[in-house]
This record gives sequence, C-alpha cells and structure tokens, in this order.
Amino acid sequence: MSLQLIIVALFLDSSGVLAARQPHIVFILADDFGWNDVGYHGSEISTPNLDKLSAGGVRLENYYVQPICTPSRSQLMTGRYQIHTGLQHSTIQTCQPSCLPLDEKLLPQLLKEVGYSTHMVGKWHLGMYKKECLPTRRGFDTYFGYLTGREDYYNHERCDQLPGLDSERCALDLRDGEEVAAKYSGFYSTELFTQKTISIIEKHKSMQPLFLYVALQSVHGPLQVPERYLTPYKFITDNNRRVYAGMVAAMDEAVGNITLAMKQQGLWDNTILVFSTDNGGQTLLGGSNWPLRGRKNSLWEGGIRGVGFVASPLLQQPGTISRQLIHISDWLPTLVSVAGGSTNGTKLLDGFDMWDMISKGFLSPRLELLHNIDPLYQDTRPCPHAVSKTSWPGSPFNTTIHAAIRSSKFKLLTGYPGCDTWFPRPIHNDSESSSSEAPLKPVMLFNVEEDPQERNDLSDKLPDMVDYLLKRLYMYQRSAVPINYPDDDPKCDPGPTGAWGPWA
Repeated sequence: MSLQLIIVALFLDSSGVLAARQPHIVFILADDFGWNDVGYHGSEISTPNLDKLSAGGVRLENYYVQPICTPSRSQLMTGRYQIHTGLQHSTIQTCQPSCLPLDEKLLPQLLKEVGYSTHMVGKWHLGMYKKECLPTRRGFDTYFGYLTGREDYYNHERCDQLPGLDSERCALDLRDGEEVAAKYSGFYSTELFTQKTISIIEKHKSMQPLFLYVALQSVHGPLQVPERYLTPYKFITDNNRRVYAGMVAAMDEAVGNITLAMKQQGLWDNTILVFSTDNGGQTLLGGSNWPLRGRKNSLWEGGIRGVGFVASPLLQQPGTISRQLIHISDWLPTLVSVAGGSTNGTKLLDGFDMWDMISKGFLSPRLELLHNIDPLYQDTRPCPHAVSKTSWPGSPFNTTIHAAIRSSKFKLLTGYPGCDTWFPRPIHNDSESSSSEAPLKPVMLFNVEEDPQERNDLSDKLPDMVDYLLKRLYMYQRSAVPINYPDDDPKCDPGPTGAWGPWA
C-alpha cells in the first residue's frame, strides 16, 4: 500500500472513531412539572420510569429554570440569559410579531456543524410570526409539533382573543415540518409525540450522532388525559390533582417508551439523556411544588427550582445526587462540548460547560445566577398580598423591579416576586396554604441552602450581602437589551378554516 493510501486510511479510521465517540443526545423537556410531582421527591404520583432513570444517573437537586415557558426555552436554545435576548418579560403571545432573535445561533445549529442529525418533536413557543422563526429554519432537520404555548391535547386547537376584536378564534396548531398537520384530531398529544419520536429513532442511522429534542405538552393545562391513566388515582379526591396525576403518569410512560426505543435500536450505550421541567408547577391546575414557596410565574423557589436529571451509560459517577448549582442556560455549552463542537460562533454566553460536574462529580463552575430582571412584570393570577413601599437606602438598583439573583448560597429578591404562598402538600391533612402575615419587603435575602422554603429573611442581618447583590443586579441591568414585547398584530388571524402559523 502506498504512503498516500495509508494516510487516507488512517484519516478515515480516526474520523470514524471520532464520529463513534460523539454521543447521541436526547433532551426531554416537560411543561409545568412541579417539584413535588415526581416520585423520587416523595410525591403521591408514581413515576417509575423517571425514578429508575434518575437513580441510575445524576439527579440535579440544585437545578434552576425560568418561571415560565418562553424564557426557559430561549435560554436552553441560546445559552444566554433572557435579559440579553429581549425576552425578559412574559412569554411570546400567539399574535405578537416576535420570535427568538434571528441573529442568535441555536443549539441545533451548533450540533449540525459537527455532524449531528437534529430533530424536534413538541412545543416550540419561541415565536412563529414569519417562516424564518420556525424550528426548521433554526437548525432542526425535522419538526413535528405545535408553535404556540398551549392547546387542546386531542383536537390540537389553540383558542385566542383576536387583537382589536371581541371575538375569539379557535384554530389548529400542529405542524409536520412547515406544513399544517390536519389528520391527527383525536390523538392524545403525549402519545402522538411519543410515536413520532420513536419513529425518528427507528429510522436513524446509528453511525451519525443524533440530537433529539422532545418538548412534551405534558403536563401543561388544559387538564386532559385518557381515562385509563386515572384508574390508579381514584384515591385523590381533588379533581384537578387527580387528572394532573394521570397526565404525569402518561408523561412518565412516554419517557420510558422513548428510552426503550433507544435501547432496542442499539443507541442507548452511546446516549446522553437529559430530563428537565421548563418551570415550576402551576398550583391552580393540579401541580405541586411542596415544600417550596410559590408556583409557576414567580421567582420563589417553587417557580424556578426545577426537576432535572441526566441518565447515560457515559457518566463516570452514575447513581449520584448533585447539589451543585446548575441552570438551564448551561445545557448549550455543556452539550456542544460533549459533542465535540465549538461555541465560538455564538454571542457571549451566560451558561457554563457542566459536563465534568455532572459526569465526574466536580465542583460547579457557576457561582452566580441571574434569575431575571423584568420591569414590566405582572402576575396575572396574583395571591392577595401587599408589598411594602419602603426602599433600600443607597441602592443603585431600583428595588421596585421584579428581579432575583443567586450568589453562592444566598438569593436576593426585589419588587414583587409573584405569588408568595406556601401551598399545602397534596392529599395530606397536616398542612394548609399560608403566607407571611406582614407585607412583603421590596428587598429580601435568603440562604436557600439552609432555608430552601424561603421562610427566614436575612436582609436586615446581612446588609453587606444585600448591598453586594444589588450592585450585581445593577450591573446585569446595564447589560440588558431593550424588552421586545410588541403589540398583537391583527394580521395573525388564520380565519375560520385556517391554522395558526406565520403571517408576516
């Protein structure tokens, strides 16, 4: 054999080894899944698949997400805080001419650069007013799912108030690629999305690394589930909690079936599976974050401390519990790193590469975490509670603004953080809803390692720490881009027989 052929052969062999070492990545994102809704946190809801996967992997018990849908998804896809993408306020509404900024380079695009086949199934909720915003234009080879934030689990319709009109429009929101998928009415979305995911897995060629992003509708409202999932939960007397429990059971089964498909196709031994919620549970619709304070759409721990774990045969220390600080913005640099890719093409990241922390048990490189700064915050379903009008002397940061920051073991909240109730543990008679009796202070400090329920405000005892964290909030605020939250566009109307989708 000539020297030239030997060199070519060695190159091809080393490329094959590199490709084989690139792990398949499956990221499953649950919707509105609360802290007390998973079996391994002591829930009355059975989640055998989540329990088993997490027990053999790494449970992330100091893991944070954002309080609502769009912000968590934007930070997952960009590795950047929402103050740096203009999405720091609320979620992207159906008729808003807005989407995740098109100059942001997303996780699937970075993985495609190093040879990954990229697929998405489920909820997008990162804007769709023009085609350039769609998942298939943002790095995904295929997409099957819905573009907005909420819809019926069976007929896949979204109902919204049309801007400038008194009427409500109900229209289909389901896409296969960029085409309307009109033939799936009657199929329960959790099962439909699972079937589509398994189909992708079965068709995948194992020599190419796979990135599969499964953003389940479960367990977001409306409360809908096939009757068979309710049977084990007849003992739950609260109807919302009982139906919600059935929805969790359907989701848990979906995760088990997706994992089984990876094993049956011979892909599992080289797979990293991440499971995450997008925010805390919605107590108004059956969710529970007990014993944490607050709920979805709040900056209390109940709104932002997330259920999350990594399961993989590639972990060097499986079967462990990590209490190291980690945030949803950390997944992009972490997964791109293990894939052998580069983040050089992105804007400045706020996330960190956490693989050594997850796999080897190293210390987290993250010492600080900005939860958010939102000057326009409104709690659409507030709990009745007053906020003191006092201020913090000498603060460079406006303490009436809804904001929170974590530094080491301390967490600072300003303004109104959202519903501040400690909601009771479901089906137990030994607890009831409670709130602090005094008006909320505009500046509160908690040691969330020792006091994760946020019951003991330390702001008066540790004024130097408060001063420091207010200065950090001020620094972050100066780096924020303007909020992008445009008025609804009447041209979004799909008409009586149309489907929600791009209109601009």
